[in-house]
Amino acid sequence: MKDKRILYVSSEVVPYLPENEVSQASFDTPKMINDLGGQIRIFMPRYGSINERRHQLHEVIRLSGMNLVINDMDMPLIIKVASIPKERIQVYFIDNDDYFKRKGTFGDDDDTLYDDNDERAIFFVKGVVETIKKLNWVPDVIHVQGWMASLLPLYMKKYYNDESIFADTKIITSVFSAGFEGKLSDNMFEKVAFDEFDADDIESLKNATFENIMKNAINHSDGIVISSEGISEDLTNYIQSSNKPFLPFDAKEKMKDFYPEFYLHKV
Repeated sequence: MKDKRILYVSSEVVPYLPENEVSQASFDTPKMINDLGGQIRIFMPRYGSINERRHQLHEVIRLSGMNLVINDMDMPLIIKVASIPKERIQVYFIDNDDYFKRKGTFGDDDDTLYDDNDERAIFFVKGVVETIKKLNWVPDVIHVQGWMASLLPLYMKKYYNDESIFADTKIITSVFSAGFEGKLSDNMFEKVAFDEFDADDIESLKNATFENIMKNAINHSDGIVISSEGISEDLTNYIQSSNKPFLPFDAKEKMKDFYPEFYLHKV
């Protein structure tokens, strides 16, 4: 893995958010590749629950300042950065006061999903790609972890498909069992369609359930990692029938035995 560039785009990452299956995997996997000599960077949203002083986040002025168009609205992009203590791993935070300056991660205290989670997801993935372009740091592999990041394969393959710097970049999506109940928005299809995708590419987003959003990510990824033991039978069958290379679920202690080979030779 020496000198290979791996970009991790994650919904949640330890130690910035509480430990769960997604946030822990979003720490363990980059750490493993970093320890093997890979060049890695992590991107995640800057949720309001993240203590900026404790984690020593600071704004990167040269990367901030652009506006992203989300459903015909100009939304300012703010980029912050921090380092995971003892790991020498940089984490970039995508921030916007309207979308992320609230205490909940995905919803209110009663677990009701935010009405604009679809717009937050669009803003997040656009912000990641635009920031990578500004950094002029071209990843060999982008590894997507968590549903808030799951629109990235679609945007990379269709919206940014004319960006020659990404011509050789491969996209891998981890599929976890942790999702959400119900659906994100009745209008998610129209909001994504504003970015002029072909209808066939976003058909599944007309009913924006967790499984349909993940199916869209699978459709536009070069490889899949099954990151939970208990993903649904429907998603399991979808992955197996996708004709995409996939890595079956295994104990995290065995990651270093399989991930490098998957990154380098399977996708």
